[in-house]
Parts: sequence; structure tokens; C-alpha cells
Amino acid sequence: MPSYTVTVATGSQWFAGTDDYVYLSLEGTSGCSERHLLDKPFYNDFERGAVDSYDVTVEEDLGEIQLIKIEKRKYWYQDDWYLKYITVKTPMGDYLEFPCYRWITDEKEIVLRDGRAKLPRDDKTQILKQHRRKELETRQKMYRWKEWHPGFPLSIDAHSHSDLPRDIQFDNEKGIDFILNYSKAMENLYVNRFMHMFQSSWSDFADFERIFVRISNTISEYVMQHWKEDFMFGYQFLNGCNPVLIRRCTDIPKKFPVTMDMVECSLERNLTLEEEVKQGNIFIVDYELLDGVDANKTDPCTIQYLAAPICLLYKNLENKIVPIAIQLGQKPGPDNPIFLPSDATYDWLLAKIWVRSSDFHIHQTVTHLLRTHLVSEVFSIAMFRQLPAVHPLFKLLVPHMRFTIAINTKAREQLICECGLFDKANATGGGGHVQMVQKAMKDLTYRSLCFPEEIKAKGMDSKEDIPYYYYRDDGIKVWEAVKSFAEDVIHIYYESDEVVCEDVELQAFIKDIYVYGMRGVKASGFPKGIRTREKLAEYLTVIIFTTSAQHAAVNFGQQYDWCSWIPNAPPTMRRPPPTEKGTVTIEQIVESLPDRGRSCWHLGAVWALSQFQDNELFLGMYPDEHFVEKPVKEAMAKFRKNLDEIVNAITERNKNKKLPYYYLSPDRIPNSVAV
Repeated sequence: MPSYTVTVATGSQWFAGTDDYVYLSLEGTSGCSERHLLDKPFYNDFERGAVDSYDVTVEEDLGEIQLIKIEKRKYWYQDDWYLKYITVKTPMGDYLEFPCYRWITDEKEIVLRDGRAKLPRDDKTQILKQHRRKELETRQKMYRWKEWHPGFPLSIDAHSHSDLPRDIQFDNEKGIDFILNYSKAMENLYVNRFMHMFQSSWSDFADFERIFVRISNTISEYVMQHWKEDFMFGYQFLNGCNPVLIRRCTDIPKKFPVTMDMVECSLERNLTLEEEVKQGNIFIVDYELLDGVDANKTDPCTIQYLAAPICLLYKNLENKIVPIAIQLGQKPGPDNPIFLPSDATYDWLLAKIWVRSSDFHIHQTVTHLLRTHLVSEVFSIAMFRQLPAVHPLFKLLVPHMRFTIAINTKAREQLICECGLFDKANATGGGGHVQMVQKAMKDLTYRSLCFPEEIKAKGMDSKEDIPYYYYRDDGIKVWEAVKSFAEDVIHIYYESDEVVCEDVELQAFIKDIYVYGMRGVKASGFPKGIRTREKLAEYLTVIIFTTSAQHAAVNFGQQYDWCSWIPNAPPTMRRPPPTEKGTVTIEQIVESLPDRGRSCWHLGAVWALSQFQDNELFLGMYPDEHFVEKPVKEAMAKFRKNLDEIVNAITERNKNKKLPYYYLSPDRIPNSVAV
């Protein structure tokens, strides 16, 4: 009688093993199927991290194995089991790999295909077609779209983390409990004593050092020492935690009536302002999106304020970007003066602080929340709904969707919900952040997610003209590496553009993103379908780059680099913007900055939100072997080699730099949005 050797690998997560009854069925092309008991309670098989082997003898020749069914029957109590993979050695000596990497819960069963990736057209037998169709039908019932707020990209239909399918939940929910992590952060940072001191102002700038943990040789300490200086203010638009807003100015806006007389003392080339604009030396950052957004009113004891400033910047003869004019509102007028470096010291400093506060709000809600977290969730839901596990694009994308839906669900549950933690310290809490996302959706276009194109559209692509824009330089290198990898995988499975067109599952995936994620808005530029391998490579690059590199670039810098020194990134302002010059005092600035309690909540937030996950997987790391084919593994090895070269180049560049830029170093880019 034919005999098979079956090897079963259990995950290494906590509580990944099982003590239940486990049955295995092998189904072959002969149409025969046999069921075998692999494990009983107290046999100590399928323990956490274990690899167990069994000899399975069958009555008849099964032919080529097509499917494996695993059943788990409860012995005593709820006992989830994480199955990594199964390998089968056939009577002929061949090895078949059946990737799983899923939880088997309750008394459920799962049916696995071997690990070779297949497009819909590759399935010839009815049993394989049926398995493919049934998997998607089941997933579409589990992964349902839901509108969280009008105008938002749709999200997962789940009220809490525990409502999610087990396969996409965090292994340890406590690890991503925002309330718990905030409390731990407060304790670790020794700021507990200030946490509840709302309305209590700091005495002066030096007083902020009481909650500032100095770490030698870090960016944060350098920021604390130089935050008042114009070069530091300008540098952050290039390489801070929000390096996406600055653009080359081609025309001074009428709403921002800066004149030559105002800025003449700041210009260094003996040119007029108009000539400097024509030569490409003037840059602008406009926070128009904040105009009309309601400030946080959740605490009646503290009135909070927002502004929508416009900032003009200049590339000086040292190629440094420095501010030369700031207007704190969108409508020019006598009560909305244009502040200049030549103004009184505290006038100019407070104007810059208002810009930094506005930048913080745009960064948190638009750059970070909308353009990485919410967009990545759209990609994740569409993938689970429309691409079966056997599809090559599912295998390619699933590592980049790890925990994304879970972290967003937890955020909606605790962080950005009504009366959530976001309301504690942020001027855009209490609903302002919702208004911001709704307004920002009009600028969320497909082309704006294509990294090189977005850089070029802002006029920021010239390395010669703007030599110290490391976000651009490193981002383009990573983009190209990801695109090359995507192209390699595509050419393995799609031999022509025609095959792309015929892939109904791919087209359904693309359509889901457009219809539900982008709400069917034609102006978004998101395609309804994809017809060529070239466009498919670009689309997959957008997905992988957004979920990995883009998120890393705008998330991890908010930690103790740029946002821990409160005056450099105030989460709220407690006094309205100044309406005239010559009246600002140091006392007024300190009274405008966050109070002690809000400062501590802010510090805990940026700490908790920018920590790597335990057992973080970085770009190019694929420990779960969804792909089994040699050509794809070779493409992965090439990808890792390209990433290693980028790491080495960035490491070499950063040597001896007081302000190293490392957020887009691939060894610091997590595979997915998981924090």
C-alpha cells in the first residue's frame, strides 16, 4: 500500500500549539481521499515551534496530490493552533510543500493547495477551480467594507480588534493596547508626575527639559540645542518626519503678498525676489488644508487654537533651506502680518513655532494616518477579498499587509475615536482630524503615491539644485529596488500583457481598491483595471512602497528625533496666533505652548507610536515561505542584495553626520504598517 511521509510545522507564537484531535485528509487526482488521525490529546505533538512527522499509509493510489484537508476537533477548551506549513513526501520520493501560515480556530478545518503559485487560467480541474472560488467566497464574508466616517476610504467592518478574523489579529493584543502602551511610556519616560497637570504652564523653555530624556549623540538632543535656528527649521522640511510638503515656488501666491522690500535682507545673490523665483531658489509650504478646521473643544477649561500658515523658504549660498517669510493665516490683511527674520526675535520665533505646530497636525493626520495607514488598509482588505492564497500576487503582497488591519482597528477603537487618546493633547482632536481627512481626500491621487513622480511634481527632483534632500535620494533608491523586484515576479507568472488582462482576480482586486478605497472618484486617478505588465509593476510598487518605505519615512522620525522637544512640534497651542508685530514676549510664547499635562501625553504618544514591533520583519525579510518556486526565490535574493547595497550607501553617507538620515535605510523599514 502507498505510504506518504507528512511533516507538520507549528508556529512559534505564544499559544500556537494545540492539544486537540487533528485529522489529515489527502485528496488526489484519482478522486480518492483518505482521512487519518494525526494527533490526540496528551500526545504532545503540535507544540509551539514543533515540527512533527508522520507516516501515512493509504489503501489506494491517490494519483497526484491536489489538496490537503486539516481538521481540528476540540478536546476540552478553546485551543487555537497556528499551522505554518505541511510537506508531503510521496511514494515516488517527490516533496510537495503546502504553505498555510494561518490559525485554525474552534472546530474548523482548512483546505490547502501546494505552494506553487497559480493564476486562474492555470487551474484546469474542477476541484481546483471550486476550491479557489470557495476560498474567495468565504473571505468576502469575513472581510467586509464599512464606512467609518463619510468621505473616508472604506475600512474593515469590525468594531474591535477581537472582531477581526483570527489570521489578521496581533499575536498578543496587549502589545498594541494604546492605553497600556501610553501608560508604560509615561512610566519609562519618568513623566507620570506631570500627566494630570493640565492648564499648568511651564515656566520657560528650559523647564521643558524636565520631561526631555537626553540620549547622547542623537538627533533629539541636537534639535533641542538648535530648534530656534532658521537652518534647523528649514532642514526639517527636507529630512524631518514630514518631508513631503515642501515644493519649489514658481509664483508668489496673491494671498501671500511678500515683497522684495520685505525679504531683501534675506536674499544673498543680489537678485530680486522675482529673479530668485525664476532661478528656482524659492520654496513654499502652504497649510491651507487647516483653514476652517475646528480646534479641539473637548476640554472646556482650555481653549485650543489652530492656524493655516504659509511659509516662504530660500536656498541660500550654502544650499541650506531657510525661512524668509511666514503668514499665519490664509487671508492677507492688517491683522494677519507677514513675519520676517528681521522682526523682533520673539515675533519671528513664535511665527516659526506656529508653522511647526501646523506641520505636526498635517503630518499626523494626512501624511501618516490617511496616506499610509488608511490607504494600506484599503490594499489589505481588497487583497483578502479578491486574491486567493494560491495567486502569485497574494503571495507577493501578504507580507506587506501584516497586522495593518489590526493596528488600524485598534486605533479606531482607542486612539482616534470619539473621546480617544488623540483628543487628550492634540488641537485637531475632538473631530478636527476627521475634517482634515475629508478635506485631504481630494489630493489623494494614484500619481501622488508614485514616489518619483510626486517628487518631480513638486519641483524637488534635482539633486544638483537641492543636494541635501535625503528623503528623496533614499526613497528613489528603495522605490527602484521594489519596482525591480515586482517586475521580476510579474515576468515569472505573466508572460504577456494579454495574461494580465485575462486575470479576473487581479482585475477584481484593482476594481475593489478603486470602488471602495477611493470611493469610485474618477479624479483620484486610481485605475479601474490594469492592462499591461508595465502598469502592473508600477501598481504593485505603489502598494509595497506605501506599506513599507513611505510609512517608515513618516512614522519613525516622530519618536525621540523630531517631536520629543515639545517647542519643536507642539501638538496644540493655547493662545491665538499673533495679529500684530512687536508685542510677543517669552511669557506669551510659553503660555501658547502645551501645558504640562498635554506635553506629557504628547511625549507618551510619539514614543508609543514609533516603536518597532516585537520580532519586526524588515523590507526583504520573508520568513513565511508562501512562494516555493526557485525563480521567485532567486528574485528575492536579488532584491535583498539590492537592499543591502542601499543600506551600505546610506551607512557610509551618514558617517560623522550630526543629523544622520536613516528612516529609509531598508534595514529600518518594516515590511508593513504595523504600528
